[in-house]
Amino acid sequence: MILPIVAFGHPNLRKVSVEITREYPGLEQFIADMWETMYYSVGVGLAAPQVNRQIRLFVIDATPYEKQYPEAAGFKKVFINAKIVEQRGEEWLYNEGCLSIPDIHEDVSRPAEVHLTWYDENFEFHDEWISGINARVIQHEYDHLEGILFVDKIHSLRRIMLKRKLTDISKGDLEVAYRMILPPRKR
Repeated sequence: MILPIVAFGHPNLRKVSVEITREYPGLEQFIADMWETMYYSVGVGLAAPQVNRQIRLFVIDATPYEKQYPEAAGFKKVFINAKIVEQRGEEWLYNEGCLSIPDIHEDVSRPAEVHLTWYDENFEFHDEWISGINARVIQHEYDHLEGILFVDKIHSLRRIMLKRKLTDISKGDLEVAYRMILPPRKR
């Protein structure tokens, strides 16, 4: 089932997510829905908070980047209860976007490598260093679990310049090919 994406401005995008166990209700179906939603929305990653679940889960399929970044070939994974242990390497800029913030792309600086621990969909434990574009996508999705958005990482002057576009998104003044959950209206 294709799930609606939570739009910028919704308070749930700013909450820190909680860990889950393998007994999380409907986990297998939820993961299948996450993949379906991500592909339908033409994303390479999707975090549970973006579909209104405050749990520490995200999915990534970086294979669309494989022509430019060979490390992305076959990089399709489920990350449950991920923890960034360490980040290292020279920071590099990349023009990022987000399904919760449609039609905005900005250069974000992130470290080249990330040491991550997580459980996969079978609750098998992983402890790895990941680099390049895969590390970047992981850091972007991981930020969602911490209530951080990519626009928080851009220069403050650039954020000011984007204020109107961000306000329009939060009001639903946008056109996207997928359903969105807008922030509650203020009274």
